[in-house]
Amino acid sequence: MSAAVAPALSGPGATWSGCYRFGAQGLAAPRSVAELQELVAAAPRVRALGSRHSFNDVADTEGVLVSVRDLPPRFDLDAAAGTVTVSAGSTYGEVAAGLADTGRALHNMGSLPHISVAGACATGTHGSGDGNRNLSTAVSAVETVGADGELRRHTRGDDPGFGGRVLALGAHGVVTAVTLDLVPAFDVRQDVWFDLSWPALLENLDAIVGAAFSVSVMPRWGDPQVAGKVWLKSRTDAWDPALDPAAFGARWARTDAGELAEGQNPNQTVQGGVPGPWWQRLPHFRPDASPSRGDEIQTEYFVDRADAADALRALRAVAERFAPLVLVSELRSVAADTLWLSPSHGRESLGIHLTWRNSPAEVLEVLPVVEAALEPFAPRPHWGKWFTLDGDAVRSSYPRAADFRALAEESDPGRTFRNRYLERVLGLPQA
Repeated sequence: MSAAVAPALSGPGATWSGCYRFGAQGLAAPRSVAELQELVAAAPRVRALGSRHSFNDVADTEGVLVSVRDLPPRFDLDAAAGTVTVSAGSTYGEVAAGLADTGRALHNMGSLPHISVAGACATGTHGSGDGNRNLSTAVSAVETVGADGELRRHTRGDDPGFGGRVLALGAHGVVTAVTLDLVPAFDVRQDVWFDLSWPALLENLDAIVGAAFSVSVMPRWGDPQVAGKVWLKSRTDAWDPALDPAAFGARWARTDAGELAEGQNPNQTVQGGVPGPWWQRLPHFRPDASPSRGDEIQTEYFVDRADAADALRALRAVAERFAPLVLVSELRSVAADTLWLSPSHGRESLGIHLTWRNSPAEVLEVLPVVEAALEPFAPRPHWGKWFTLDGDAVRSSYPRAADFRALAEESDPGRTFRNRYLERVLGLPQA
């Protein structure tokens, strides 16, 4: 590394929740693409770091971590093409706010608007909704600095390997910018059901997760009768006033004028059926507030929607083993896509999310219990969260895994962007 770059190194720190501490030699924060190019070309090992919202070692390296947060901001709206190109370190909240007065919108958002666009797309972050694919599918072009320091732009229509370029776990280089497809802006209302029973959920799973544009079921694994509550985010132009939770044995959350809706945290986006812009309702948390709990560990597995009810029954059968460690759980539907490493590749999916107490040893004891229960349903773990499935099991559920490995060897023959995670999970050797 050149003398011009070395002073920029600092301690790499830890992930957002503190459950994983990076082992890299240091952290660099280049302030220009040219500086980033020089750094990457000179370093034998490099990995990009986003908003640190992963919970495992997916972003780590034995070399240098590079934050793209300080690269010059970009917000290039192309109204004719219906796209916007943004800098990789931009958060979804920042992009959404930039679109607020343009009449355009992102097709969906994740639960947190605080996460970086490039990091979220690289790991397969998603929102919810039967008709909504994960966030990576909105990327129509990606700009990446390769191991040779060259900046390259890959576009969906021109690159036959594009399906392996975006959701790529950092294997091809350091992303500097992405181009996102846009849709016409829309308004959303957010309502909550309480007291949904387990029998009603399991017997009507498809109807419940399809009851709004975006639906999140918050199951209570330790309760043998009551499954919990349901968050429904409905486009106001498709709101069905006849929708009645009583048909599923549930009830509307109580809402009192001037008060938060029943059960609502002040940091969460507005509930109680109050219409608002898409970007102020689709995330669970406000961009100006602290997201979630923080002191936690997260896990998520994706199963085929055709198997979803049976998978939930299998988890209920062993719930007494893991429920005491669960802080919150969430079930979300995700539409199928064709990205090579997407957890929803080729199948309509249900994401089964578990937020654990930050007790690493205990969580590591129960993860095999959860995974054994889900094994008959070919679970695909979220790339950025905790799991103990071995690499062979993970790779066997991805039909394009071998294609991705070949693309990674082609794009990074010197293996500059490899790390222990890619070797362990995807079989991409470091040496």
